[in-house]
Amino acid sequence: MLAKTTVAVLGATGSIGRATLDVLESLGGPWRAVGLSAHSRLPELVELSQRFSPDWVVAACPETAGRFDFTSLPAGVKRLIGPEGLIALAELPEVGTVVAAVVGSAGLASSLAAARQGKRLALANKEALVVAGSLLTHALKRSGGELLPIDSEHSAIFQALQAGRSREVARVVLTASGGPFRTWTAAQIAAATVDDALAHPTWQMGRKITIDSATMMNKALEVVEARWLFDLPAEKIQVVVHPQSIIHSMVEFVDGSVVAQLSPPDMRLPIQYALTYPDRIPCPCPKMDWTQAMSWELEPVDIERFPALSLGWEVAERGGSCGAVVNAANEAAVELFLQGEIKFPEIVAGCRRVLEHHNFDPSPELGELMRLDGWAREEITKWAALC
Repeated sequence: MLAKTTVAVLGATGSIGRATLDVLESLGGPWRAVGLSAHSRLPELVELSQRFSPDWVVAACPETAGRFDFTSLPAGVKRLIGPEGLIALAELPEVGTVVAAVVGSAGLASSLAAARQGKRLALANKEALVVAGSLLTHALKRSGGELLPIDSEHSAIFQALQAGRSREVARVVLTASGGPFRTWTAAQIAAATVDDALAHPTWQMGRKITIDSATMMNKALEVVEARWLFDLPAEKIQVVVHPQSIIHSMVEFVDGSVVAQLSPPDMRLPIQYALTYPDRIPCPCPKMDWTQAMSWELEPVDIERFPALSLGWEVAERGGSCGAVVNAANEAAVELFLQGEIKFPEIVAGCRRVLEHHNFDPSPELGELMRLDGWAREEITKWAALC
């Protein structure tokens, strides 16, 4: 059996990657980062290598790697280049756990590679399940690998599900902070600027993920993710707004009991649980202070103001190629918004258009998913030019 304590961190320079390295440092003992990857932030990759002494590093962007001086890399650290390097790192025999924290569809192939090799896959890259949930879950079943969610909502559901059997689940409830526009009117949201959308009230995240929170596309993708993670039909997955981000998600059982996971917002907690499951180990994360008065709000979601959510339920219900085209369209549209090329409401409108105009495939293989990914990005670019 592979030692789960030898960890490859894919996307080590991002917020999830750095939080994972903090967790590994806190765990100590046998826990070790044996491999680290970065896309283009190679000075940071070298700095992390000097701090954590991995055996392997991957520079996933060949163009950036070709211009970079690796002489500061610690002696003995082996180097891999390009997307193939990510796959090779995920497949290494000495790697027991792969933390998949590469943002977007770029992390799909390496996540699939880890699944096929029977690794423990600690998944922060929700796009892997959105795009290829069927392929990924089947690969894990064949290999005997494990899939542990890192994002706080699905980690909460995973933990709450321990209170009953799968057949006893009535529904799961994903909580959403509501993002920066929770109290904004539809007219205000329509005029939102990039700076407005990047001002998240709770979490410090990368730009793309923060925009997804503002549109609530992140929650739409999480609906699809929950469908594959927990083998649930779309109608058993609900979303509520909870601005305090203390209740991370809930499971309602058929007898009416609701089991929730609560904690102050800190990504290190779900990361550590994904690494150490089924064990619980003391964590340096902040704890609940039950000596203080608290009030928590739960609000219904407003589909009129946040239409991305309807896309999530539709993609979860239809499956097939829908996730690939919506995910790719969203990635492209977010980038166009950040560049000032389209307005905020056009992110979701573009995704809806691409979904409705694509040739649906109920059982696509990886090659077809990648082709549709490219097609959707091109369609968004063409559509944006006409806006």
